[in-house]
Amino acid sequence: MAFGEQPAYLRVAGELRQKIVTGDLPPRTRLPSQARIREEYGVSDTVALEARKVLMAEGLVEGRSGSGTYVRERPVPRRLIRTGYRTVADCTTFRQEQADETVPGTWDASSMQEEATSDIAARLLIEPGERVMRTRYVFRAFNEPAMLSTSWEPLSITGRTPVLLPEEGPLAGRGVVDRMAAIDLVVDNVVEEVSARPGLAEETHALGGVPGHAVLVISRTYYAGGRPVETADVVTSADRYRVAYHLPVR
Repeated sequence: MAFGEQPAYLRVAGELRQKIVTGDLPPRTRLPSQARIREEYGVSDTVALEARKVLMAEGLVEGRSGSGTYVRERPVPRRLIRTGYRTVADCTTFRQEQADETVPGTWDASSMQEEATSDIAARLLIEPGERVMRTRYVFRAFNEPAMLSTSWEPLSITGRTPVLLPEEGPLAGRGVVDRMAAIDLVVDNVVEEVSARPGLAEETHALGGVPGHAVLVISRTYYAGGRPVETADVVTSADRYRVAYHLPVR
């Protein structure tokens, strides 16, 4: 193979990808069989198989047991709007994560105490093994799973207070800023870092996606006077959502 020349399997995958993008192979259409690819492109069975694997890894096609490989529906990405904390009357947990007020949504949550791992301890500036309250959320938009979130709060801050549980008590669902204000902590900064990685099997299953496909991870930490009071990982499907930030000019 000459320098710069594409491997055969990538060339075949590229041509099939182009047919999918242009609509020559529309959604729900069966991908040409391995034998058909071999004959049409003059390649080996191994090359044909690798080309199909590339398309599956890219999320363009999916295998159906006993039926073949089919072109997937291509979702139209929705926007996941991030604006930082907004003081809004009766602002719900869902609305704080998805600031677009035109999007209807619901959520489920469960909390439990656990020991902080070294990673979470570093984010919260506490010692590994210290007790934290972990809360897991599933957010749904338009009745479909949209986001997963796992948050951690140091029990050295919230323990023995009315805001121990984020989704229970007098300020249930009101968010970190209001809950911390109730125990005389003023949240004055929030930091978010966005990254992408292959989705874990349980994440993509919960989000209705394909195992191994990319997810976006928003790692967020709330601070009060430089002290972290909550950190969280928000996970959403990279092919279904685009993160949009609305930042005020000061």
